[in-house]
Amino acid sequence: MSAAQWRRAMKSPAAGVAVLPRAAITTSSTRSTRTTSTTRPAEPLPAHGDLPRWLRVLFRPVRWRHVLVAALVLLYPFFATPFFTFQIGAQSLALGLVALSLTFLGGYGGMVSLAQMTVAGFAAYLVAIIGSSSNATISLGWPWWLAVIAALSLSTMFSAAVGWLSVRTEGIYTIMITLAVGVAFFYLAQQNYTLFNGFQGFSKLAAPVVFGLDLREPMPFYFLVLACSVAGYFLVKHLVRAPFGIALQGIRDNPRRMQALGYNVTAHRVAAYAVAGFLAAVGGVLLVWYNGRISPGTVGIGAMINILIIAVLGGMKHPIGAFIGAVVFVLLQNFAIDLVDRERFNLVIGGVFLAIVLFSPDGLLGLWQHLRSRLSGRGPQPRHRPHSTTTNRSET
Repeated sequence: MSAAQWRRAMKSPAAGVAVLPRAAITTSSTRSTRTTSTTRPAEPLPAHGDLPRWLRVLFRPVRWRHVLVAALVLLYPFFATPFFTFQIGAQSLALGLVALSLTFLGGYGGMVSLAQMTVAGFAAYLVAIIGSSSNATISLGWPWWLAVIAALSLSTMFSAAVGWLSVRTEGIYTIMITLAVGVAFFYLAQQNYTLFNGFQGFSKLAAPVVFGLDLREPMPFYFLVLACSVAGYFLVKHLVRAPFGIALQGIRDNPRRMQALGYNVTAHRVAAYAVAGFLAAVGGVLLVWYNGRISPGTVGIGAMINILIIAVLGGMKHPIGAFIGAVVFVLLQNFAIDLVDRERFNLVIGGVFLAIVLFSPDGLLGLWQHLRSRLSGRGPQPRHRPHSTTTNRSET
């Protein structure tokens, strides 16, 4: 190819497209005009990328495991006993919702907070203080729906305040600040009798009756917790794909670069704490209705560590992992005492936690994916090694 031909090719309208002669272009355009004038072709269907974001979800492939899990959680209370429906199913979903808030913060924001159970307990205390409880001298006696709205709103603001204090640090310092907030709230609730009723707490905090449906029954309460858990799960799945979630993951990986690109790192982290606080507050309201009482022991150090264990057991990188870890934790909590003494239950939990961390840092879901890859014959995927611009002397 001569230099003149190369210049003409580079000046063509589209790189890589052959430039047709003028006569051919005229002939083809004439034919297309004739075709358009005689018959009008059917309009092509819009591609998935041209559809709105909320409608594109309908075109995502539904796999067999999604259908299996949906059928399992929906049909579970019809085959299980009231004990398994209420004690195992409802409790696992409520704890999983609190652990989901930690999964969102730790897995997608890179911020491990030990104050998520504190936020849930704060919401539970607000339901008892603003609503009705056994202590009529402290409780204000507001309607249950108004007490729930106030509890969720104030707990979200409380979580944002905790985030505002802790996001200016990283690593172990963030964990220590959130732990200090949790311990401070525990001693405040235990020693304050004017507002929190001291170590006795509040009782008679049952779920309400809505349109003649008693939510204190095992099956209605299970479906209530299931609806809240599914809503929280899809909220997290939507947020991590939204621009806010993508920016939050970028801040997790390299906050300095995101700051240089113009993103407000502190504002994104505080907003993530607010979202996580709302999820934990919903879980706290469900837990206080499940237990029927709230006391300082519910927000103690042991409860805070349990949420961390649940999140790590399931897998911090997957939203569904919080609920899987909660199911395993609740099953061990209820049936491990048949194998060991009640005093040695924490030893069993610690052993299972240590085994999961050693053999699968990504939790049970990471172990499941590893087994699937082994059974399918693909084996573990090799790690990507970045291409180096320098040349090795031995290769030269």
